Amino acid sequence: MTHFDYDLFVIGAGSGGVRSARLAAQAGWKVAVAEEHKPGGTCVIRGCVPKKYMVYASQFGKAFKGAKGYGWSADNVRFDWATFRDAMLNEVERLSGIYTRNLGGAGVELINARATMKDAHTLILHPEGREVTAKHILIAVGGYPFKPEDLEGVEHAITSNEVFHLETLPKSLVIAGGGYIACEFAHVFAGLGVDVSLVYRGDKVLRGFDEDVRDHIHAALERSGVKLITNTVFAKLEKDSDSVINAHLTNGDVLRADQVVLAIGRVPYTAGLGLEAAGVALDGAGAVKVDAYSKTNIDNIYAVGDVTNRVNLTPVAIREGVCFVETLVHGRPTAYDHSDIASAVFTQPPVGSVGLSESDAVAQHGEVEVYKTDFRPMKNVLSGEQSRMMMKLVVKADDQRVIGVHIVGDDAPEIIQAVGIAVKAGLTKAQFDATCAVHPTVAEELVTLKDKYVPNKG
Repeated sequence: MTHFDYDLFVIGAGSGGVRSARLAAQAGWKVAVAEEHKPGGTCVIRGCVPKKYMVYASQFGKAFKGAKGYGWSADNVRFDWATFRDAMLNEVERLSGIYTRNLGGAGVELINARATMKDAHTLILHPEGREVTAKHILIAVGGYPFKPEDLEGVEHAITSNEVFHLETLPKSLVIAGGGYIACEFAHVFAGLGVDVSLVYRGDKVLRGFDEDVRDHIHAALERSGVKLITNTVFAKLEKDSDSVINAHLTNGDVLRADQVVLAIGRVPYTAGLGLEAAGVALDGAGAVKVDAYSKTNIDNIYAVGDVTNRVNLTPVAIREGVCFVETLVHGRPTAYDHSDIASAVFTQPPVGSVGLSESDAVAQHGEVEVYKTDFRPMKNVLSGEQSRMMMKLVVKADDQRVIGVHIVGDDAPEIIQAVGIAVKAGLTKAQFDATCAVHPTVAEELVTLKDKYVPNKG
């Protein structure tokens, strides 16, 4: 009988890897986790958590202005980037420490090293080169921001990994990209008083989202002062002697800025892991190919989270990790259902979505009904804030099941969490209508929508 150093070895101490490791160790397995940076992964260290703090920070300026309409005096207000940045990073360190303590408390050995695979059961820990063996291996290394190495001057740009550590707040900023990360940071820095330009290859931001959501956020970016430059991309980047970056665009324009941020997508962090030595199959995007139970083509190797490029969200990685442990450790095959997952975009105003967009619903089901409203929230009337709220229900015509809900406006992420339960449960429009409104709230619109239209098929 072959002896292994560990029953389970996890590569990566992000949300999915940590949850998997803890549950397996609590079940009595000998478990180790290798992490080359610090526990917490993208979400805690360089993603959701610090980004949300940046969103909060950027909203205060608008809130101070709006407070005057409610009788408050808000004069001589100023923002200090260094004070905020240090507080944010200290909180990130605190949360990472909790991850470390939780692993230790569960009996997981945390190894501060980069682990690569020598074969299907052997790992090499870098930089010391020590080898360890494991009966089972879980790949949970996540992803990283894409940086096109063929772009001339790309070394002058930063990504979302570095944006939280800026020494000073730039006076001007150019962001490349039109996805949720680019749009979130555009709103953040505009809210902090930075002159922001956003360069996007398409004609409208947030590709893949419902068209009404895209229209709303596109207009909100312009209203916030962000200069939107569409249908073009970077041709090259040059830095002047005064350290100003010149971003040359393929449309001939040249943008000058103190800082350039690339937010043009993320890729699975599989390069250099030695997966080919273990025979692990990857798809064309470099993601680990897995079945419904997160198992790779190699029987003892599994993968969860963004490295599989299924649904790249932190809570999904955690749920996949739970299902992995149920399947492998407890012998109860459990596949995570990736349908109807609620998600949020922390633009300003924010987005909350669950289920199908209108176009996807038509493509999948043919005839659907759509109910929507667009209004100025009560809170914005006295403050003078001009942003509006959009709510939309997509209903399957034949059985009246609500198959998509899309909200843009304050508290949309909070609302969509609860609405996601209803969509996941398959509730109908009649059941939404039968629910009594809570007044006065913006969310009451979800149960009072009456006017409908039927989109064209196809």
